[in-house]
Amino acid sequence: EKAVNLKKDLAEMQEWMTQAEEEYLEKDFEYKSPEELENAVEEMKRAKEDVLQKEVRVKILKDNIKMLATKVPSSGQDLVTELNVVLENYQLLCNRIRGKCHTLEARMIALCLKIPEVWSCWIELLQYLDLETAWLNNLEERVQMTGNLPDKLDAVNDALESLESVLRHPADNRTQIRELGQTLIDGGILDDIISEKLEAFNARYEELSHLAVNRQIALEQQLQTMRETDHMLQVLQESLGDLDRQLTSYLTDRIDAFQMPQEAQ
Repeated sequence: EKAVNLKKDLAEMQEWMTQAEEEYLEKDFEYKSPEELENAVEEMKRAKEDVLQKEVRVKILKDNIKMLATKVPSSGQDLVTELNVVLENYQLLCNRIRGKCHTLEARMIALCLKIPEVWSCWIELLQYLDLETAWLNNLEERVQMTGNLPDKLDAVNDALESLESVLRHPADNRTQIRELGQTLIDGGILDDIISEKLEAFNARYEELSHLAVNRQIALEQQLQTMRETDHMLQVLQESLGDLDRQLTSYLTDRIDAFQMPQEAQ
């Protein structure tokens, strides 16, 4: 009975994928305005979410069939074969819908960027994003370089100065990115695409900045501890030197230890 139910579930899943393919992939229209194209992009995004939500059901089917095949190989093997077909078709559907979504977004960009003002603003935004992305890459590299430092004062100090020099990066470019992005969004152009780019950039910026500042604080504390230890060792070395000279003078003068104060003994 369980095998029959799972076979029915596989059939229903395959039928749903066939309908989704007809509904989302087989129709294609000529979009003559940004509004029409924007609606198409929104529709494909909803389709992508709809398909991805089925991933949980696919996983449950996969687990149940594999469990049945383990317990009852005779009735489970055929289901495994059918399952592999469904899994392959599901993955293909996901990839095709993602591809069409990206294609429509690209067409929307191309259509909107025929407007000179939008084109200029878009190119300027991309240039600032490239500059700040290069800086983030540099910051990430400097943070990684501080991960395995030798336990030496000079090495820690150099790493701290190197990290601080990158963190002194001015905020002007980031301000330009925010203003240019907001200008395009306020104009109702490329809203989702620009918002996605800005969210990805800001998320990485916040993550790396937080990580770098924490690493900076840790290096400062490590450097302070090493300096204090170095100072204590220097004081101890000087004290031992004084004691050595004093004891040497006692030996030179052939003074008996019992004639000295208790601390000298």
